[in-house]
Amino acid sequence: MSKGKSWLRILIDLIEVFINSKASNKRGRTWHQHVVPYEEGWAVRREGNKRVTSKHRKQSTAIRKAKSLAKKYKADVVIHRASGGIRERISYDD
Repeated sequence: MSKGKSWLRILIDLIEVFINSKASNKRGRTWHQHVVPYEEGWAVRREGNKRVTSKHRKQSTAIRKAKSLAKKYKADVVIHRASGGIRERISYDD
């Protein structure tokens, strides 16, 4: 009987680890949008992504696109300078 309980306890522990790891992965991934210099213009890139979401000739156009995405997902817009440093951060989180 005690052997059955130990297997049940192990199963419960494994399930808890799995659920907790899924929850922490969701917290680690955000919808924050970065406006970054890209080739001869600007790009919008989701935080943590290597690929760009959209490319733009003007920074102002990229900012507009990033703001619309950030509003939709209640995230932040991080605007970078041409040198790569952060110029401004706008939050649309409620």
